[in-house]
Amino acid sequence: MAAGTSSNVHLHDITDVILSNIFSLETETRTRNAMSLVCLKWLLVERSTRKSLTLRGNIRNLFLLPTCFRAVTHLDLSFVSPWGYPLLDSFSNPLVLAQFLRHAFPSVVSLIVYVRNPLTLHLLASQWPNLQHVKLVRWHQLWPAAPVGSDLVPLFDHCPMLSSLDVSHFYCWTEDLPPVIQAYPSIATSLSHLNILKNDSSTDGFKSHQLLSITACCPNLRKLLATCIFNPRFIGFISDQTLLTLALNCPLLSLLHLADSTSMSNVRPNLIEDASISFATLGDVFSKLPLLEELVLDVCHNVKHTWPALELLNTKCPMLKSLRLGQFQGICRGIASPPDGVALCQGLESLSIKNCTDLTDKALIAISHGCHRLSKFEVLGCKQLTRKGMWEFTNNLRKTLVDVKISYCKNLNAVSSLQALEPIQDRIVKLHIDCVWASIIGEEKSLKNWSKLKYLSLWIAVGELLNPLSLSGLNDCPSLEEIQIKIQGDCRDQPKPFMDAFGLSSLTCYPNLTRMMLDCSGVTGYALTAPVGHTDLSLWERFFLSGIQDSTLNELNYWTAQDVDVNQRCLFLPAAGLLAQCGSLRKLFIHGTANEHLMMFLLGNPTLRDVQLREDYYPAPDNDTITELRVGSCCRFEDALNSSSRHVPD
Repeated sequence: MAAGTSSNVHLHDITDVILSNIFSLETETRTRNAMSLVCLKWLLVERSTRKSLTLRGNIRNLFLLPTCFRAVTHLDLSFVSPWGYPLLDSFSNPLVLAQFLRHAFPSVVSLIVYVRNPLTLHLLASQWPNLQHVKLVRWHQLWPAAPVGSDLVPLFDHCPMLSSLDVSHFYCWTEDLPPVIQAYPSIATSLSHLNILKNDSSTDGFKSHQLLSITACCPNLRKLLATCIFNPRFIGFISDQTLLTLALNCPLLSLLHLADSTSMSNVRPNLIEDASISFATLGDVFSKLPLLEELVLDVCHNVKHTWPALELLNTKCPMLKSLRLGQFQGICRGIASPPDGVALCQGLESLSIKNCTDLTDKALIAISHGCHRLSKFEVLGCKQLTRKGMWEFTNNLRKTLVDVKISYCKNLNAVSSLQALEPIQDRIVKLHIDCVWASIIGEEKSLKNWSKLKYLSLWIAVGELLNPLSLSGLNDCPSLEEIQIKIQGDCRDQPKPFMDAFGLSSLTCYPNLTRMMLDCSGVTGYALTAPVGHTDLSLWERFFLSGIQDSTLNELNYWTAQDVDVNQRCLFLPAAGLLAQCGSLRKLFIHGTANEHLMMFLLGNPTLRDVQLREDYYPAPDNDTITELRVGSCCRFEDALNSSSRHVPD
């Protein structure tokens, strides 16, 4: 239509096909829900184009199960309430419930489910025989005397089209998987994605023969993530021959992620032992994996003189875009005029270097010249780096670098880290630093605005304060939307906090901050009565959370501190009272346990709409008779939270 002419075309005149395509492009759940409220037609279109759905209701309220999302292909059942309770045990006839789920979501090919006992997977897998992608979740201990691999057999029995399996959050023995893989050769051959990377340091890694047994049965793997044993003192450690055989077994790999089991620990590393891996073998491995796009080798034991092997990555793995190296030494000499070592990997867009004790400023600058496409960079435990070298690095990459993590580097405290990032201060989107405040007073601060910073991650030692954050140069972040704070340390060795509050009230200087992850899982102390002269965790929890009532957060994930002696991670009275006063909070997820009467405190928060307890740590408490874990307690709280008499402004 010519410019300036009037038109009577209405939004409803858009054809159904175009409207469906528009809806399909929107993936954010709340936005889609808002769009569905416009009119009945839009409601029907939104429901018919929804491809992914996470169920959060109580499984006993079956009448509330939606039946209008029949096009959903990805279904997440791992957050159904009560969290961690056997999914189908709420009904006398669990098969009927499984069939009802299949009827409501007939198109599912991707499933995430919490498998507390073998019955869950036995009944659900048979309902969706076309499943291709499955992620299993379990933090509770194994059933006593369960046969090896019994949890996985139903899945392989009923889902012949399985191509992707993720057990990274599924507690099981390493002995469970190999025999099941071997028993189903056709499925093993069709697997293209296998994630056996355990996210908990208490779990043993896969031994060499187990890993080779799995990969020998899965020659078509494109993505492999696994927790291994690289310590040569242990039986079944990963050796040169293991890596070579693995590369021969799976030549089509585009993603290879191998990490030592100790890499998941909160304990800072002790760099004394060498791995049984040579740089010559690494070069041969890279030559046999020409399709690699992402490589992670987090060995946690020294691999020395690696620069000749890393030079081969550029020619032997030309598609490599992401590289993460843990405890690799000599990755770049930085002494010659042409780049060497990892600096020759010109196609890299993401690079992570961890515990490289000989990485110098000159080597870092050489990497910035060679890897000129880097958009993401992480450096952890590299103690020779200085502010000057890091400044030169970011200056050379100021046109591409938007995601940076600097952690556990002796010469880079909070202020010096921020000063080193000055060249990209107006471009960076995601940042992690350690809150080490030494010498913050008197240091020159940068006054420029961090205009594009949306995500901030912080590590801070227990007993330290958060208040100096805004004084260190991070006071002007107008776009900051999400912050993650990891607190770590032993409260038992600390005196009583000398201040009333940790400093969460200082975050009010960020006007758009709406989401927070406050992780105190690395804090240990006394959950019960503390010995004379010590402070129990309830007072520390008051210290950590004081000031949160002044925030504008609408979503909070809170990991409680722990008493390792009694395996207790619970919410205390001070925390319940403070969280109830956070007047803007809409979603609250507590990663720990809580007494029912403390949970009822939260009902005093008028905006709170979504609350859940998640014991997503190993071993999750297994005794359902104690006060914190009674299913009835969770149900009564949810009933009160969702009561029609409770008005929630929206």
